[in-house]
Amino acid sequence: MNALLEIASHRTPTPKRGGGRAGRAARRASGVASPVIARRLIPTYELLEDEELQKLETHADWILKEIGIEFRGDDEALALFREAGATVTGPRVRFDPGHARALCSTAPSQFQMLGRDPASTITLGGDHLVLMPSYGPPFVTDLDKGRRYATIEDFQNLVKLAYASPYLNHSGGTVCEPVDVPVNKRHLDMVYAHLKFSTKPFMGAVTAPSRAEDSIAMARIVFGDRMDRHAVIQGNINVNSPLVYDDTMTGALKAYARAGQSAVISPFILGGAMGPVTQPALLAQSHAEAMAGIALSQLVRKGAPVVYGNFLTTMDLKTGAPTFGTPEANLASLAIGQLCRRLGLPLRTGGHLTASKVADGQAMQESTSSMMAGLMAGSNFVFHAAGWLEGGLTVGY
Repeated sequence: MNALLEIASHRTPTPKRGGGRAGRAARRASGVASPVIARRLIPTYELLEDEELQKLETHADWILKEIGIEFRGDDEALALFREAGATVTGPRVRFDPGHARALCSTAPSQFQMLGRDPASTITLGGDHLVLMPSYGPPFVTDLDKGRRYATIEDFQNLVKLAYASPYLNHSGGTVCEPVDVPVNKRHLDMVYAHLKFSTKPFMGAVTAPSRAEDSIAMARIVFGDRMDRHAVIQGNINVNSPLVYDDTMTGALKAYARAGQSAVISPFILGGAMGPVTQPALLAQSHAEAMAGIALSQLVRKGAPVVYGNFLTTMDLKTGAPTFGTPEANLASLAIGQLCRRLGLPLRTGGHLTASKVADGQAMQESTSSMMAGLMAGSNFVFHAAGWLEGGLTVGY
């Protein structure tokens, strides 16, 4: 705790701007690069006509009405939905057409996340663009040691690198999985690394509700009562597609929402495995799952900041291996962007995604295509903007 209080009192000085060679030399000597704040100056790509978008929304409403979403092991979530007028049968929640969308309407269209240094504060939504490093890989690779399981030292180094880059606006979350730290305390070391080695907004744990609470408590030691008015930390909430939320994810979602912190609701669907093969059906399923999670956040705390997430891709139907950076996934990003804008919410997409195991031509093509699709889709928050290789299993530095 003393270490966190020491961090709270520290503010990294922002180097003064100067012109020419002398100014650049001064910024390099300071060790801190001035952050690059990106704003969208180009229009989004409108892949689908209004009639087609309405059909997708109608099908999502059909899924929510006729099939519903299961919220397993979470009696509180079921009670909240029941009180809000949804039909609850066992763990399954069904919504009348338009009901889930109406529940989502109280989420803000954009919001700020404070950085420990005010220069690191970001805005999610509107025409703002925030780039984040990779999330979740168990392996790392570098030129000296090659590919290996990640350690807490690797984690700390990656946090430092993300902090040093002016182009990454967010410190990330599980930038790699430090397997040398016991699982029951790993989240504490990861959050501490974000707080100690970076001033940028970051993500906390979601692997158990108690770990989400720990992450929020650590952030509060540093940010204090500012957290009562602003988001400083996020949780990345994945859906157990198809159409299931478990109590681990909903418990973490509720913890962040209740504290007024941000949740990124991200259905993770592999077409042909966790959803249908056809693109329209996949899009409708993803939209239904995202709206159900966003609705829960608003029932826990009206106005809680959320990001509409998307991780919709395909799989190799011969081997079962996930594929990334494919044309199908890129088209899906464009359509998801349009559906998200119709809800008026900040959008999260993937960035440099590739299934290649090495930095080769395939990696270049797939990562460029997927990043371009996310930007054209109108993304406000790009995950995996740096550090993705081998289908997300490796992050290099």
